[in-house]
Amino acid sequence: MTTEQTQGLIGLLAVLGILLLVILPALIGAAREHRVDRQLREAEKGDGPGKSNGPQKPQKSSSRSTVPSTATWYAEGRRSKKLVSS
Repeated sequence: MTTEQTQGLIGLLAVLGILLLVILPALIGAAREHRVDRQLREAEKGDGPGKSNGPQKPQKSSSRSTVPSTATWYAEGRRSKKLVSS
């Protein structure tokens, strides 16, 4: 192999490497989009990966009453004061 052939081979490999670096993100994005589309189609059919064929138990709700947090209570008080003063 002569020097010119070696340089040609190195140039060809460099161009192919740069082409791969440019195309790789697009290929990864297309593969991810295809996977999401497949998952959406499965979800529409109701054949999700976590779905079992047996009867489903109803989801239990919490027995605790929901109480607003301190931040919500404080904000409500501030809002009512603004409404009264204006």
